[in-house]
Amino acid sequence: MQNEKVKFKIEFNKRLISFSLFVIKLCNEIRKDRNLWPIANQLIRSATSIGANVIEAKSSSSKRDYLKYFEIALKSANETKYWLILIRECCPILKDKTIKLYQEVDEISKIIGASVLTLKGKRNI
Repeated sequence: MQNEKVKFKIEFNKRLISFSLFVIKLCNEIRKDRNLWPIANQLIRSATSIGANVIEAKSSSSKRDYLKYFEIALKSANETKYWLILIRECCPILKDKTIKLYQEVDEISKIIGASVLTLKGKRNI
């Protein structure tokens, strides 16, 4: 069981990195329209913050500190959803890409949310 948890964490971290890279690639396309530069910048910040905070949690000095990083990652995931919705509405040509990224960040936020609940002792494993 412990081995499965380790594998899951490794795969989840890879998934977070992959998600960040796809967002960066999407933002390269968005930046063709100068008016969307601020949205692209915000999207990159929020999307990359998810993985950065999950990784940073590893070096936490306490369970409370660990939980705080996961809560920040969850907030970043929710913010990322907002920016993806804006891009989907502003750039119909990118609709398919934004929908896929939205689905991915939604799954990521559910995983992080479940972790937060478990860490708070509000969810049974």
